[in-house]
Amino acid sequence: MAELKYISGFGNECASEDPRCPGSLPEGQNNPQVCPYNLYAEQLSGSAFTCPRSTNKRSWLYRILPSVSHKPFESIDQGHVTHNWDEVGPDPNQLRWKPFEIPKPSQKKVDFVSGLHTLCGAGDIRSNNGLAVHIFLCNTSMENRCFYNSDGDFLIVPQKGKLLIYTEFGKMLVQPNEICVIQRGMRFSIDVFEETRGYILEVYGVHFELPDLGPIGANGLANPRDFLIPVAWYEDRQVPGGYTVINKYQGKLFAAKQLVSPFNVVAWHGNYTPYKYNLENFMVINSVAFDHADPSIFTVLTAKSVRPGVAIADFVIFPPRWGVADKTFRPPYYHRNCMSEFMGLIRGHYEAKQGGFLPGGGSLHSAMTPHGPDADCFEKASKAKLAPERIADGTMAFMFESSLNLAVTKWGLKTSNCLDENYYKCWEPLKSHFTPNSRKPAEFN
Repeated sequence: MAELKYISGFGNECASEDPRCPGSLPEGQNNPQVCPYNLYAEQLSGSAFTCPRSTNKRSWLYRILPSVSHKPFESIDQGHVTHNWDEVGPDPNQLRWKPFEIPKPSQKKVDFVSGLHTLCGAGDIRSNNGLAVHIFLCNTSMENRCFYNSDGDFLIVPQKGKLLIYTEFGKMLVQPNEICVIQRGMRFSIDVFEETRGYILEVYGVHFELPDLGPIGANGLANPRDFLIPVAWYEDRQVPGGYTVINKYQGKLFAAKQLVSPFNVVAWHGNYTPYKYNLENFMVINSVAFDHADPSIFTVLTAKSVRPGVAIADFVIFPPRWGVADKTFRPPYYHRNCMSEFMGLIRGHYEAKQGGFLPGGGSLHSAMTPHGPDADCFEKASKAKLAPERIADGTMAFMFESSLNLAVTKWGLKTSNCLDENYYKCWEPLKSHFTPNSRKPAEFN
């Protein structure tokens, strides 16, 4: 595979032409009477026309045929995709899932769309407010099939297997320890090369942004220059048997046929694009004296709500870093939170739970449900010599955090058969160390 090229920068106003058609972008206007190379002009709007310039998102696509050239959409099998948050009753317990099982190709060929499984979510798609967490489990590429989401943005986290993603804006190769965002309405198709697994955070009605840095200053965390946007690439391909366009609309799946590949955009310009990011580029900030800074310092992207400082969803990572805090219990503290926290593991071993929480699995700690290090982690960290140490080398854990109360689907609680019924037992060995007559117990010196 030839090395793919990208444009650098988050949210930039970009322009790109396939080099096979130089000058394919119109000069000085968006919608000429006749476009260069006799292309069609089509605008893709990711925000209302009247949004302030700072939040206005749109791109102009110059394509061989407009995307309206298709047969009517018809409802198709929904598989395990749902937005019904009342399938089963609420469960406030700490939940943990073993690695989600990928179907074997010898049993059944499953591509990205047919391998989507909704794990949990909240909110209302029709009012553009909420989110869903999906797991994708697939073993074959999408052949003459593409997908687009009318409901929201997909933040895709591959855990096993790389993804070659064809989009209307060009191609992206996304590997484990990288993420990509396919924004609302953008058509894409995914090729895989092995049994493949990953996580998706879907947000309704809002787009992901870089978090404000406040007193951190101008630099730090995920720097804008490290986000990569594909360059224009097209295929002028007829599909006599029909190309299937799959749409998720109001939480339901529909399909339409057309006679050509949808990846027929010769040139484009705008600021509404797909993009990818390598998590190794995250500039980590941490406490260098004592105590913990809150995990919000590890936020890569945020999808803001209408309440200042409160997110519909944050994407947070726990990357390799130095731990140097003095006189401090260094693992994550015990916590009850007004937010809901879904965690996944791309690789390695999460510091607060060395066993049980495995790559390809997950956990959910709902609003005000207590959580924290297991008993073994607490005992070791309470007695450890506090020298500077590397934390999480070879590991990448992440969190989807939301201000909404997440409901778990029937697939998540039952059908997946991956729920760890013994999760609660990791805290059972915790014991009291209370010494009412000694303020500084010797065993913790």
